[in-house]
Amino acid sequence: MRQGLKEYSKWPTYPQVYSNGELIGGLDILKELIEGGELHDSLGVAPGSDPLDVRLEKLINKATVMLFMKGDPQEAKCGFSRTIVSLLQEHDIAFGSFDILTDEEVRQGLKEYSKWPTYPQLYAKGKLIGGLDIIKELIEGGEFKEALE
Repeated sequence: MRQGLKEYSKWPTYPQVYSNGELIGGLDILKELIEGGELHDSLGVAPGSDPLDVRLEKLINKATVMLFMKGDPQEAKCGFSRTIVSLLQEHDIAFGSFDILTDEEVRQGLKEYSKWPTYPQLYAKGKLIGGLDIIKELIEGGEFKEALE
């Protein structure tokens, strides 16, 4: 692998930095890009922005209990979101929320990140609890508050 990557990239040394499948270069090139203020452009990343997985982790951990929904708790944009908000409120659960309709990158990225294809998605302490059906099952089984801890 080590030798093969050198041949593939036609770059004789390590480290080798890639962005979007393309070789950017090694340490000397990175230093030059930083000095010239060109690193972000070369990597295809806006200055100060986080990669999507880092953004998602920050959002998921924004509150102890975090709900990704369509709309916001005061104005849910779908029945599933409205129902899960009601359930959380009925059980006196404090939660943060994120309107997935405001950010398509988060909306699609979170589905892949969580391996959960639908919304709403409820997280507790950074871990996916599930969607509306799972929450209903946990409530019916008397396990809801325990699942959030």
